[in-house]
Amino acid sequence: MTGARAAVDPIALFRAWMIDAEAKEPNDPNALALATATADGAPSVRMVLLKSLDERGFAFYTNAESRKGAELAENPRAAMCFHWKSLRRQVRIEGLVSELPDAEADAYFHSRSRGSQIGAVASRQSRPLSSREALEERVQVIEERYPDAVPRPQFWRGYVLWPERIEFWVNGAERLHDRFLFLRADSAWVKEQLYP
Repeated sequence: MTGARAAVDPIALFRAWMIDAEAKEPNDPNALALATATADGAPSVRMVLLKSLDERGFAFYTNAESRKGAELAENPRAAMCFHWKSLRRQVRIEGLVSELPDAEADAYFHSRSRGSQIGAVASRQSRPLSSREALEERVQVIEERYPDAVPRPQFWRGYVLWPERIEFWVNGAERLHDRFLFLRADSAWVKEQLYP
């Protein structure tokens, strides 16, 4: 049962599942659907990549001026969903999101390829683009402006989701799936099994 029935620590179980995904999932095992919402609750969802997991939670990086960044600024609650189709498993996570320190954002930004750094600086993520040529011109300008190191722009930030709910789902025959929900209660986790 992939350890879900016996698990008492959802973070340890998630790590074990991620190791399986990294070994067996053909593309981007760290891809997740990130759902955010406006202050009045209008939701939106998109794919991002998990970049680290530690005692603070699940970390990702993005443009703070993008739609997701704007929504997180006005409503710091979010949900994540990992779906590993080839493993027939899913993990849903909900909680509060906060920004990572600038030093961590700097370190991760500079670990990326030069092309990815330039693309991040050039992109006015989520805003209207007149043409592909306009984007390519912005990229060329940034390449010329920074022939050596590319400074991390202030709008490019790291975020971490502090999990309050983590649900593990395992595909079952005849749609009799296994679902296990972990709820954070103070410093401990409470586990429940759910109907499929």
